[in-house]
Amino acid sequence: MKKIATAFFMAWGMFFAVPCPYRKWDDALRGAMLLCFPLIGALIGGIWAAVSWLLMRAACPPLLTAVFLTAVPFLLTGFIHLDGFMDCCDAILSRRDLEERRKILKDSRTGSFAVICIVLLLLTEVSLFDAADLTGGRRLYLVLIPVVSRLCSAAAVFGLEPMPGSSYAGEFRRNLRPWYAPTVMAALIAVTGGMIALGGPVGFCGLLAAFGAGLAIGQGRRQLGGMSGDISGYAITIGELCGIAALALL
Repeated sequence: MKKIATAFFMAWGMFFAVPCPYRKWDDALRGAMLLCFPLIGALIGGIWAAVSWLLMRAACPPLLTAVFLTAVPFLLTGFIHLDGFMDCCDAILSRRDLEERRKILKDSRTGSFAVICIVLLLLTEVSLFDAADLTGGRRLYLVLIPVVSRLCSAAAVFGLEPMPGSSYAGEFRRNLRPWYAPTVMAALIAVTGGMIALGGPVGFCGLLAAFGAGLAIGQGRRQLGGMSGDISGYAITIGELCGIAALALL
């Protein structure tokens, strides 16, 4: 239990921008960090829902509320997943050969495709939040979306071959215990099955987030020849976009 707690705070320090109350690092627990990835999603989602409630209580104008809610998950993650989204957009949309796409992915410079995609992403999310009804229990769906997207990402890192040269996916696959991958897959199946059983708005919101994340993982792997940290961020960003779209469609 102590090792899992350490892994959780390691994941907090890496994937959650709020200062971590307990700082300890153990390289042998890198794989266990991914077991805690959905818990980080729950933290983010909880704060997301709380901000939504506070903005409603403060009678914040709808458009400004939409801007704040769009910014919250990016601020809470230190923009780490958004960076992966932009890198993947540059590489995939370049339509070059595989080797050149990988070079573009690793290039620290920001290309025109990344700029265009980030502008479209932000405009779309603001518009969707402006159209969404987050009164009552609906704002609790904001807790579900980051959990589902991170479950999909963790399952992909465990289950898919890492992209050659990617330290991210490779590092998390070291020192794996036999039960790590089955635990994540079982959690993903349980959550997905639970959403299907519940049906209605909960099922629609969660399943659309999972569908978007899965689609992004498949596209990234196909276009870049393996799993990487950038593809993980790309998938989380697309999954959350799809979950927000479900909120608006509801």
